[in-house]
Amino acid sequence: MKDNAKGKKKGLSLSLRQNIVGYSFILPNFIGFLVFTFIPVLFSLFLSFSHWDGFTEIEFAGLDNFISIFKDRVFTSAIWKTAYFSFFTVVLSMAASLGLALLLNQKIKARGFFRCALFFPYVASVVAISVVWNAMLQPDYGPLNELLKFIGISDPPGWLASTSWVIPGLIIVNVWRNMGYFMIIYLAGLQSIDQSLYEAAEIDGAKGWTLFRKITWPLLSPSTFFVVMMLIINSFKVFDLVWLMTQGGPGTASTMLSQYIYNQAFISWDYGKTSAAAMILFVIVGALTLFQFRIEKKVVNY
Repeated sequence: MKDNAKGKKKGLSLSLRQNIVGYSFILPNFIGFLVFTFIPVLFSLFLSFSHWDGFTEIEFAGLDNFISIFKDRVFTSAIWKTAYFSFFTVVLSMAASLGLALLLNQKIKARGFFRCALFFPYVASVVAISVVWNAMLQPDYGPLNELLKFIGISDPPGWLASTSWVIPGLIIVNVWRNMGYFMIIYLAGLQSIDQSLYEAAEIDGAKGWTLFRKITWPLLSPSTFFVVMMLIINSFKVFDLVWLMTQGGPGTASTMLSQYIYNQAFISWDYGKTSAAAMILFVIVGALTLFQFRIEKKVVNY
């Protein structure tokens, strides 16, 4: 009996030591999250109901900041522009990455090279990407418009210099930048599919589109869920690419929510409106993410 009691004590002591070691590994990350994410988010929530310019005393404002920004034409326009940018970025990036994954999953020559080449834009400097694409989309002598003129389009788009074409131009650049990374995600999903499923379906006479619709697409739903979720989050909070290429211009034609938040914080020095806009962005992205989780759950259960 005494031996058993000693064994239990030693077992509990070992378990406690193991827990301490485990918690010690996650503690730095937890402290970093607490200090640099959780506390600032709480402070931002508090500021959204306050007036503060960073220098004077904080004054309680109630819902004034939220009422003020919804009366601001630039803010309401930024919501629609962000939604427009995000929708086409998600759809086109998903289609391009899936198409490339299906192509490069085949046994073709130099497919390793093409995979690396397509993935490279995702890890390349955003500054370098912006400089190159600004030159390519230059309306007067840019290579893209020169190509369009060559094939017979006499009046090509003004791209980043046009209020009508600036967001489509940004979408093209963002899709080009993202598709290589999400292609890798889809490639991983494709390679995890059991090939015997295709063989059995082909014996039953299924080919091409039927194989994709009945086998490939349903089994890629986890990959698609991840791709869509990441694309939505990234496109709604896009800042660096837009700032480097257009700075929200011409005028406010490409001012997204993140750009609006930046302008309120570091140009207008109105941290109350900044925090209110940030909270609205947080709610929009959170609602879309929860909606996507619910859709994914229904699909899996089905």
